[in-house]
Amino acid sequence: MGLLLKKYVKDDCLLGIWEVTEDYDDLYSKLSLLPEEMKTLNGFQNPLRGIEWLSVRVLLNEITGENLSVIYNSNRKPFIKGNSYNVSIAHSKDFTTVLLSKDRKVGIDLEFMSHRISNIESKFINDDEVITQNKDRKKYHLYIHWCAKEALYKICDKQDINFRKNLTIEPFEPEEQGNINGWVNNKYMNEKFQLYYFTINNYIIVWTVS
Repeated sequence: MGLLLKKYVKDDCLLGIWEVTEDYDDLYSKLSLLPEEMKTLNGFQNPLRGIEWLSVRVLLNEITGENLSVIYNSNRKPFIKGNSYNVSIAHSKDFTTVLLSKDRKVGIDLEFMSHRISNIESKFINDDEVITQNKDRKKYHLYIHWCAKEALYKICDKQDINFRKNLTIEPFEPEEQGNINGWVNNKYMNEKFQLYYFTINNYIIVWTVS
């Protein structure tokens, strides 16, 4: 399938989604990798991890028209080499997504809604948060919370954040798409963020900028 979505979502913030139907060789053939990138790619023992890695770079190049390289810091936070963009990246099942901005910090998460997320609800939902008791909607509601907290975690540089203690999503009624408010409260900040969510097939995507 390839490029599924390319969209400016706010100011210069560019969101892309790639549906990975290609194999390793097909994705590799679309790229010109630097020696250090080849070293990273060849270090993956799991071929699926290599496909994920390649799909990110193919997607970045497709939506920007540039040949971009991604590097990571000690917290596994991604950066574009040369700092031409701020970037956030997510994978789930057959989808890869990125959110880019030259001027703003960004955070995005993507999840395929498959497993029984209610089994881990107590690990990331706190006492100030409200989850619907409608059995048909609860799973979706929990996935929005989870993805929203992942997006906040990423935009805050993955530093000193416990999903249950330091992140709170204000009450909301889950829809097919919408926006919600989330709070980050830790030793670095006490800040409110607006997050946006939507669905494609059985995937939920949540993103935020600051």
